[in-house]
Order: sequence, then structure tokens, then C-alpha cells
Amino acid sequence: MKLILLQKVTNLGSLGDQVNVKPGYGRNFLVPQGKAVPASASNVAEFEARRAEYEARARELSAGAESRRDRLNGAAVTIAANASTEGKLYGSVGPRDIAEAFTAAGIPLEKSEVVMGEGPLRRTGEFDVLVHLHADVEATVKVTVVPEKS
Repeated sequence: MKLILLQKVTNLGSLGDQVNVKPGYGRNFLVPQGKAVPASASNVAEFEARRAEYEARARELSAGAESRRDRLNGAAVTIAANASTEGKLYGSVGPRDIAEAFTAAGIPLEKSEVVMGEGPLRRTGEFDVLVHLHADVEATVKVTVVPEKS
């Protein structure tokens, strides 16, 4: 399936690139998310006519992500979780918990932006968590998991 990218997509291409992807990826993810349109002749002509508008929007999104990165770099949050005396959690701390903790601390963060490559946190302690804000913009935040006080 041939598509025109309307914004930069990690590991695929940048704005205006014509890429070949598997039909399911294009039909179920890229097109509904507004990241791409089918590469028909009319869509190519329309894209070229509106290219400056798309590039301005991409710069705006990138600048917004950069400002959020500046707020997030070095930010820290503490999450209390039910844990045993050895420090093993009875549950786990996942992306949703981290996003909610940062949002409650006044720094808006979406669950989908939190990247936990090694899975959810299952022990108490201090962890560095990667936050993916944009295709080119990432930040590292500190998450401290402490046992709940009974």
C-alpha cells in the first residue's frame, strides 16, 4: 500500500515521503490517525498545494514537544504502591500510573507517551523512565516507587 506521510513517523519517514507499507498498518493505524493519506494522483496534487501548511503544523508540534521536554527533563515523581517488606510490589506500576502521577503534579503527560521497554515496575526504588513526546523528542524522568504506609 503506497501512502504519503503527513507528519514524521519514527522508523518510516518524514513529512511528504511516499512510502510502501503493509495494508493493515496503513489502513488501521496511519490513515485513521491522520499520519498519512493514500498516494493517489489527486492526493499527491493536494498535498503539494498544502505542503507549506503541513510543514508549519509540523514545526508547531515539534516546538511544543521541545518546550514540554524542557519541563520534563529532570522532573521527578513519587508513587506509593502496596509492597512487601522485601520491596517487591504486590501489583505493578505501569505507564498509566506514571502519567497520572505527573498530571497530578502539574505536568500533563499521556499514557501513550511513557515508554517502558523492560515492562512495568515491580520493585520499590528509583527508576529512570523514557518519555517519547514526538518523533524526534524524548525526555528522561525519575520515578520513585515507595511502599504504602499502612
